[in-house]
Amino acid sequence: MTTARSIDTGTDFVLAEIEDRVATITLNRPERRNAVSAEMLGALETALEVAERDDEVRAVVLTGAGGAFCAGGDVKGMDEAHRSGASGGDGPGIDAAIAAQRRNQRGTAGRMYTMPKPVIASLPGPAAGAGLSLAMAADLRIASEQAVFTTAFAKVGFAGDYGGTFFITQLLGSAKARELYFLSDRIDAKEAERIGLVHRVVPHDSLADHTRELALRLARGPSVAYRYMKENLNRAVGGDVMECLDLEATHHVHTGRTRDHKNAARAFVEKRDPVFEGR
Repeated sequence: MTTARSIDTGTDFVLAEIEDRVATITLNRPERRNAVSAEMLGALETALEVAERDDEVRAVVLTGAGGAFCAGGDVKGMDEAHRSGASGGDGPGIDAAIAAQRRNQRGTAGRMYTMPKPVIASLPGPAAGAGLSLAMAADLRIASEQAVFTTAFAKVGFAGDYGGTFFITQLLGSAKARELYFLSDRIDAKEAERIGLVHRVVPHDSLADHTRELALRLARGPSVAYRYMKENLNRAVGGDVMECLDLEATHHVHTGRTRDHKNAARAFVEKRDPVFEGR
């Protein structure tokens, strides 16, 4: 066993370390169920780049602290920004916002999908919205029996981001992807395993042990073969992931500026059903 060494992500919102050829990256905002923020996403991009470039790393694990994986976008934070006017005209123009979103999606979900190393998403609890998309960008998903899943975007008037439409379509087919996106229903771990959204469900208390066992198995495996297997498998599914990510970024930023999204964010905070106006 080697001594663990930390990856400097620049924030406590993302913790990362390398041990026994495994890079473990932990989303660490438990008070918000690891809902993403700009700072967190930038730090995740940093950690993933280090993990990909470090020749010592043979496998990567992405997980969440405090019993959740990632609740997706910080809807409370979005609502606060909308109400304060911070998301209005004083922010970046729409083209700049789209460009920024594209860069980060490519550096996070895109990097997970394309890096020549196996990536595991270890899911202790809820994975929603962008959190579900990031989980789907991994090569393998292992979930606690307490995990729940939802695309969530339709409930807050967003089109979706971080590659979820691409990844879920490839995993489950277009019909199921449309159902999951349009209805945004919650799926428990057992159903997620049945439909192929996750590969394995384990008791909550043993998730970390099962994840480590799987990660070490991959880290000790044929890394060169894995590199080419992953490239072959990605090419086999057809479609270009970066084009899909870019299109999602464009649509996601556009929908984030609609009245429907702003009203839905307020409804989320007030724990009521949103009313969508189509504008």
